[in-house]
Amino acid sequence: MEKRVTFNERWLPYLLVAPQIVITVVFFFWPTGQAIFQSVITEDAFGGNTKFVWFDNFTHLLNDSSYYESVRITVVFSFLVATVGLAISLLLAVMADRIIRGASAYKSILVWPYAVAPAVAGVLFGFLFNPSVGTVSWMLKGVGIDFNYVTNGNQALILVVIVAIWSQVSYNFLFFLAGLQSIPKSLIEAAAIDGAGPGRRFWDIAFPLLSPTGFFLLVINVNYAFFGTFGVIASLTQGGPGQATNILVYKVYNDGFRGQDLGGSSAQSVILMVIVILLTIIQFKYIERRVHY
Repeated sequence: MEKRVTFNERWLPYLLVAPQIVITVVFFFWPTGQAIFQSVITEDAFGGNTKFVWFDNFTHLLNDSSYYESVRITVVFSFLVATVGLAISLLLAVMADRIIRGASAYKSILVWPYAVAPAVAGVLFGFLFNPSVGTVSWMLKGVGIDFNYVTNGNQALILVVIVAIWSQVSYNFLFFLAGLQSIPKSLIEAAAIDGAGPGRRFWDIAFPLLSPTGFFLLVINVNYAFFGTFGVIASLTQGGPGQATNILVYKVYNDGFRGQDLGGSSAQSVILMVIVILLTIIQFKYIERRVHY
């Protein structure tokens, strides 16, 4: 028989959910409404001389070739961060799930990067890969690789992808490890008795049972790549060199706060929000069908 929670006071459920509703309204719906309103007006940096221009900001934006270049960079960047990051995290979780000596210390070390903010991670990797005094750059130069992310756009994109993955890998690792440890050991042992090797046991048993965790992390990592990597870009490359790392979320900031194009920046933020919402819907509509709950 199903047990249902009941409240003696009719107002109590509303009181319990009120804090979350307030947070959602203040930090999502109100900023979203402000962005939509500012996307159809033009105004100066001090909020004066406001003029209603309908969809002129969107028209100008969609006729700007640099915006489409930023979209292309964002697609490549987000795909690499999400796919490579999840693959590395899954590999680390599989290795950590094995019974090995020093497993606790190994797991603790893998969790540490999550305590470092993306902006701080960008600064750290900026020092390590500094073309003049960076330790890693010096080591790469010793093996014949001239790594200079300050002037080479492709190398800059590679570096921000590495930093973004490094910042998120611990989060993914924790969920994958928890998912692996929740798989009944009896299933793995039965497959081993039937003669299945480690690879076969993983792909036929563990991997399908990890699909709910993997799907959740895919949605989270796509959103992280679109929004959460702003700190990495801002502290490491500032969108350069030559706009090579100017992803959409940084372009919103750069055009709005540096270029003082508040209307165009708001239009970009609205389009970015729509893109992420559509991607999330697509993931739930098509990818979730392959998830085994």
